[in-house]
Amino acid sequence: MYYPYGYYGFDWTYLVLVLPCILLSLWASSNVNSTFKKYSRQYSSRGLTGAEAAQRVLMANGVRGVRIDRVSGNLTDHYDPKTNVIRLSDSVYSNTSTAAIGVACHEAGHAVQYAENYGPIKVRAAIIPLTNFGSRIAMPLILAGILMTFLGSFSDTLVYLGIAAFGMSLVFQIVTLPVEFNASRRAMQAIEASNLLTAEEQRGARKTLKAAALTYVAATAVALAQLLRLIVLFGGRRRDD
Repeated sequence: MYYPYGYYGFDWTYLVLVLPCILLSLWASSNVNSTFKKYSRQYSSRGLTGAEAAQRVLMANGVRGVRIDRVSGNLTDHYDPKTNVIRLSDSVYSNTSTAAIGVACHEAGHAVQYAENYGPIKVRAAIIPLTNFGSRIAMPLILAGILMTFLGSFSDTLVYLGIAAFGMSLVFQIVTLPVEFNASRRAMQAIEASNLLTAEEQRGARKTLKAAALTYVAATAVALAQLLRLIVLFGGRRRDD
């Protein structure tokens, strides 16, 4: 018989592998919110709003036809490649803080990536459907394989397919890292080249973007830990002779 949690039902894999990464993710989320709040009180001496700064980045890179809209919520900023629209949250769109300008320019960086056919972002867009499908079927496949234990035959194939499907989440997170880092680098280069912020003000924008980048690092760590947990639990199964 297979015992996924050991003989006493204690799932040490969650405590050792997953929980530390979840705590890291919670800290990263709290850190980005506190950093954004801090530099939301540091205002641009030029008086540019987030929307205006994003437009300057697009113009500097020769990107046209991208609409910039306001969206409700806090830090809900994103670029939608399907509609070619940059959506900036209420705290960014009309705000003149260094934090808002950093976030807005970051989203403009994504629009520039698509305009220039930046490799990693094209790969990420291509694997999104596969990643979504994999995340939906991963656990059902694993559970189906375990269920077959009670029918007298543990299904290696179903379990391994489930683990592989879940692994797509990690692949997506790994591909996301260079996409986000590159968008932030483009943002800061545009800010400096176009003199959107003074040298002192640039520190606020840069720290905000670094804090945001840590959330993606934490998300990758969580995905890796969860995959390792599945491998440990179901990859080295024990069966009765």
